[in-house]
Amino acid sequence: MVGYDRTALLDLAGPVEVFQSANYGQPRYRVTIATLGGGPFTATAGVRVEAGADLRTLDRPIDTLLVVGGWGYDEAAADPVLTAHLRRLAERSRRVAGVCTGAVVLAGAGLLEGRKATTHWAFTGELEDRGVEVEPDAIFVCDGQVATSAGVTAGIDLSLAMVEQDHGPALARRIAQYLVVFLQRSGGQSQFSVHTRAKPVADGSLRALLDDIHADPAREWTVPMMARNAMMSVRHFARVFSRSVGVSPAQYVERARVEAAADRLASTGDSLDLVARQSGFGSAETLRRAFLRVLGVSPGSYRARFRTTGVA
Repeated sequence: MVGYDRTALLDLAGPVEVFQSANYGQPRYRVTIATLGGGPFTATAGVRVEAGADLRTLDRPIDTLLVVGGWGYDEAAADPVLTAHLRRLAERSRRVAGVCTGAVVLAGAGLLEGRKATTHWAFTGELEDRGVEVEPDAIFVCDGQVATSAGVTAGIDLSLAMVEQDHGPALARRIAQYLVVFLQRSGGQSQFSVHTRAKPVADGSLRALLDDIHADPAREWTVPMMARNAMMSVRHFARVFSRSVGVSPAQYVERARVEAAADRLASTGDSLDLVARQSGFGSAETLRRAFLRVLGVSPGSYRARFRTTGVA
C-alpha cells in the first residue's frame, strides 16, 4: 500500500482491516505500507503512520499495488519520482488499485490510460480532465488488472471484492460481517452526492436562473420560461445552458428537484406524496422514477439510509 503526506486515514485503514481480517485462521495477505524514501507520513488529523518499505528499493514481485487517497493526492500525482516508481512497480504487480483520489495518482503515473475508472464523486471531474473514461456512479471499477474505487469507505468494498476474487465469497462474506458492512451495498455513489454539481457558470443571467430553480424547484420550469428569464431565444438558451452547465435544462431541473426532495426525506417525516408535491414532482410515482434515474435508489431507501436522527 502506497502512502504519502495528507493521506486520508480511512482510505488506508479500511483496506488494511479487510486484508488483515482475511488472515484469521491462516495467513493469506502480508500488508506492507510503503512511501517514497521509506519514512513516516502524516494522515488525517496529523496522525503519524510508519512505513515498512521504501518504494525506491522495492524490487520483489508484488501481488497488489494499492495507492490510497487523501488531500495530498495532487502533489503525489505531480511527483515525477513517485509516479516513475509506481509505473515500475506496476509492471511487477499482479494487479494495481487506487482508493478514492488514489485513482488520480494512478492517472498521474499513466496507469489509467485507455481504462475505465472511478474515484470520489467530488473528484470525478479531475479524473476526466486527465483523459480517463470515468464511471461516476460506480462504487468500484475493475478494468483488466487495474481497479479503482469511489471515496473513503468504498475502499472497503473494493478490498472485499479482491478477497472474494482471491479466496471466494464465503471468506469475503465473513469479513464483511465481522466489519459490520455489506458485502455488496445497494445503489451507486450518486446517492451520496445528491447536491447538484454544476460547472462554474460565468454568465450572470444563467447563475441567477440556477439560483431561482433551487429556491423554488416546485415551480413549472419549462424551457421557454427559463429562456425568457435568461433573456435568450429558446434555441440559443438550450445551447448555452447545456454548454455552460454540462446538462440539459430539463436534466438540471430534475436534479434540483431530487436534491430538494432528498433534503425533505432526510429531515422530515412528510409522506412521499407531500414530498413529491413540495419538490415539483407532482406524484410519489414520478418522484420514485426520478430517484431511481438520478440516484439509483428509491425515495424510501434513501430516507432509511440518510434520515436525520430522531425523525419519526
